[in-house]
Amino acid sequence: MNTVCYLLLGSNLGDRETNLRAAVESLDAIPGIMISALSSVYETTPQEMSGEPPLFLNQAVAIETTLAPADLLIQTESVERRLGRTDKGNYRSRLIDIDILYFGDRIVTTKTLTIPHPRVLQRGFALVPLVELAPELIDPVAKRPVIEYLAAVDTADIHLYQSRVAHAG
Repeated sequence: MNTVCYLLLGSNLGDRETNLRAAVESLDAIPGIMISALSSVYETTPQEMSGEPPLFLNQAVAIETTLAPADLLIQTESVERRLGRTDKGNYRSRLIDIDILYFGDRIVTTKTLTIPHPRVLQRGFALVPLVELAPELIDPVAKRPVIEYLAAVDTADIHLYQSRVAHAG
């Protein structure tokens, strides 16, 4: 059975556009994952990072998958490594970051995975592209539409970088 999931891609090192595109292509090539939609790409100011790190490009991706949540995590981390990510630490610059925001209406809490993503409702850089793809999405923990949280987050440093294009996968 296919489950609709939402991922967030981020890159602030190297050729950011190419990094996002390579992540989409890599995800789409994984058996059990089918990309159904891509948001626009947004340029965002890094959050909770020290110094003056480069700006991020962020993009939400809607997928349908037959994988279990833990297997999806294994696959996304494998894509990150193949694309050059060496450090999984938080609040650091990175070539590519792939976060699982939602996995259907499932709530998952393990040592290595929390779904919904624990900070998705507080992060404008995640909410803006997510709401573009799924304005009707209900957060399974809060039991409210995610679009309601958009007004409560700072979006001043989130700028459209590239308009949404249809995924030709």
